Amino acid sequence: MKYVAFDLGASSGKLFEGQLRGNSLQIAPVYSFPNGVVCLRDGMYWDFLRIFSELVAGLRRAEASGQVDSLGVDSYNNDFSLIDANGEMLIPLRSYRDSRTQKHWDAIFEIMPMREVYMHSGNQIAPFNTLMQLAAMNLNGQHFLLENAHRLLMLPDLLGYYITGRTGIEYTVAAETELMNLATKQWIEPIFAAYDIPRRLMPELRMPGTILGPSTPEFNSQHHLRGFDFVNVCEHDTASAFLASPLDRDAILISSGTWALVGLETGAPVVNDFTYRSNIANEGGLDGHHRLLRNVMGSWLIQELRRDYALDGLELDFPAIQRLALEAAPFRFPIDPDAPEFYLPNDMRRKIRDVSQRLNGVAPETPGEYFRCVYEALVMKYRYCIELLETAVGRSYGTVNIFGGGCQDRLCNQFVADACGRKVVAGPIDASSIGNIVVQMLAHGELSGMEEAKAVIHSSFDFMEFAPKAYDEWNRHYPDFLRLFEDNSPA
Repeated sequence: MKYVAFDLGASSGKLFEGQLRGNSLQIAPVYSFPNGVVCLRDGMYWDFLRIFSELVAGLRRAEASGQVDSLGVDSYNNDFSLIDANGEMLIPLRSYRDSRTQKHWDAIFEIMPMREVYMHSGNQIAPFNTLMQLAAMNLNGQHFLLENAHRLLMLPDLLGYYITGRTGIEYTVAAETELMNLATKQWIEPIFAAYDIPRRLMPELRMPGTILGPSTPEFNSQHHLRGFDFVNVCEHDTASAFLASPLDRDAILISSGTWALVGLETGAPVVNDFTYRSNIANEGGLDGHHRLLRNVMGSWLIQELRRDYALDGLELDFPAIQRLALEAAPFRFPIDPDAPEFYLPNDMRRKIRDVSQRLNGVAPETPGEYFRCVYEALVMKYRYCIELLETAVGRSYGTVNIFGGGCQDRLCNQFVADACGRKVVAGPIDASSIGNIVVQMLAHGELSGMEEAKAVIHSSFDFMEFAPKAYDEWNRHYPDFLRLFEDNSPA
C-alpha cells in the first residue's frame, strides 16, 4: 500500500509518501510549500483555502507515481473553524499566535481560576489553547457565532471533512483544547458552562487509527484524483513525532522545530499541585503513549532573527548561523527564550536586545552574539524542563532523544549534551511524517502494533550521538539562567 502523510507546520507544509518493504519503512518527500500567517488589522490568520489547494496539488503529485491508498494529516494544534449545517465555513482560521487571547488573559481567568482550569484538563496554561480562543471570542462580543454554528472543527479535521464529508474530532487534538478530561476522555461540562461554550458544537470523538472514510466521489472528480482512505492519525504533530522516537520511555524526548516540545512518555496523566506550579502539560497520544511535556519557543527565535537580518540584506543559512554562534563569546547574555516579549512575530532582534539590556545591562550586537544568546537560552531551558519532568515522575533519564527538523542542528545537539550532562541521540528527522504513516499502517493492518513499528523505525533511519564535552562550564552558568526561568513561571 502507498501512504501519504501531510505534515503541516507553522512555516511549511510537506507531503511524504511511505511504503513498507520487508522490515524497512521507506519514506520520500513528494511536495512542499511555504506556510505562514496572514496579518489583517490586529488579527493573525491561516490561509486555509491555500492550505487545502496545496494539499490537493501534493496528492496529485503523489498519484503521478502510483495509486494513493491512504492519507493522514497532522498539524500544529489548537486552531479551528466553525461550520454551519451545510458545511459552510463561518469564520477564518485564527492563528494560535493571535494576540486576542493575551488581551483578555486576566478576564478569562476571572471566569474560572487558573488552577481550577488546570486541574480539570491537565493542559498547560498558555495563550494559544483552544479554550482561550473561544473565551476570547465571547469577550470580543462574538458569542453569536458560537450560537449559530453547527460544528467546531480543528484544522486537520476540517481538511478531513472537506475530503470525506464526515465530521469528527481526533483524540490527540481534542486532548489539547483544555475542554477534555484526559483520564476519562470526556468533555469537561463545568468548563463549557462557565465559559458559555455550546457543548453541541463538539463533533464525535475519534481515536487515532480510525479510518474516517473514503474521499468522496465529488472530491475525487473535482480534483482529478482516484480516491483514497482518510485516516485519523495522531493529528497533533507532536503526538505523531513522539511515536517516531526509537527510545520510547527510556529517554527524555525533544520534538525540535518551530516549537521545541520537551517531554517524556507515561502510562497515564499526572495532574497535581507540582505539575500545576511547573505548568507541565498532559497530552494525549496513541493508546499507551501519554505525554508529559513543556513547550519551549524552539527555532522560532532563530527563524525570526534570520528574517530580521534578511530584511537588512544579510542572508544567513544554518551552517553560517552555527559558525557565527560558535565564534561568539559564551554566556554573556542570559535570557528566557519563553519571555512573553518573544511570542509574537517581527522585530525579534530589537526584542532580544531590549530584554537582555534590562536583565544584564548589556545586549548582543553582532549576528553571532544574537544567535549564541538564543542557543544558550534554548538549551538551558531544555535542562530546566527536563529537571521539572524528572521531579514530576520521580525518575532520572540518562539519554535525550532529539527528533524532527531541528535535530539536524549539530551545534544545538552538542550544546544540549553539554548543558544537560547527558548523551544525546539525534533522529529521525521527519518524525511527524513517520509517526503519521505508522498510524496509517496500523489502521490498515500492515503493522501489528507499536512494538513492531518501533523496531521498523529503528532499523530504517540513521541516528547521530553526542556525548557531553563541557558540562562543568555550562553547569557553572546554569544558575544565571535558572533565576530567569523561575521568575517567568506563568503559574
